Amino acid sequence: MTGVGAFLFTGLLSALALAVLMLGAFAVGRRVGRHSVVDVAWGLGFVLVAAVSLSTATADHTRAWLLFALVAVWGVRLAAHIHRRSRGHGEDPRYDRLLSRAPGNRDLYALRVVYLLQGALVWLIALPVQVSAHASGPLGGLAAVGAALWLFGFLFEAVGDAQLRRFKADPDHRGRIMDRGLWAWTRHPNYFGDACVWWGLFLVASGSWWVLLTLPAPLVMTFLLTKGSGQRLLDEHMAGRPGWAEYARRTSAFVPRPPRRDAS
Repeated sequence: MTGVGAFLFTGLLSALALAVLMLGAFAVGRRVGRHSVVDVAWGLGFVLVAAVSLSTATADHTRAWLLFALVAVWGVRLAAHIHRRSRGHGEDPRYDRLLSRAPGNRDLYALRVVYLLQGALVWLIALPVQVSAHASGPLGGLAAVGAALWLFGFLFEAVGDAQLRRFKADPDHRGRIMDRGLWAWTRHPNYFGDACVWWGLFLVASGSWWVLLTLPAPLVMTFLLTKGSGQRLLDEHMAGRPGWAEYARRTSAFVPRPPRRDAS
């Protein structure tokens, strides 16, 4: 099986695998009474798609292995971090607000607009990985640039998460806004790092002009991180906290830059 037929097979298999994963996450969410468990499944979903793409690859297997390794390292770390962060807590306020508008059964609404929608987004964003498995040549300079961008984004995100975790662990910081380390340069180091990771993966995958047709994938991820369920919603949630307005005035919303010195 080659060409379009091979990609369609990979795409179908990935979609089925994601459906099983999200249905399993939905069952767990209902049992624990917290649909934010989908955030753990989010990272694992990308790993699952990369694994399916590797197992069905008909093109350059070196590129497929590299993509799988990069996606797996990022996705497993993200899933573990979110699981550790949310353990012992209630529902994420973002999901509470979303599900409070459910027109009927809250759980069925969550299945459609939280789990299955996120599964569809994972499939779309991971398109470069899927297409690359069947339309790519040997690794070159573009892949090296992509791997370097992935590494930068991964470290930026992981360091930012670690800094925030240490800050919150100190009882003296209770109720205060984290404005140190990377968080002094951007209000969302994790989201900015995610964007770099997925633009890097797009470059690694781009061994054929066919992959260039999947450019909407990293654009969708960037939109979600900035205007969708990421930066925008979190900023709205934090807006009423003491010190947030001053922090937001002096700190970049997304792309890192030195904090403004003239903020009052």
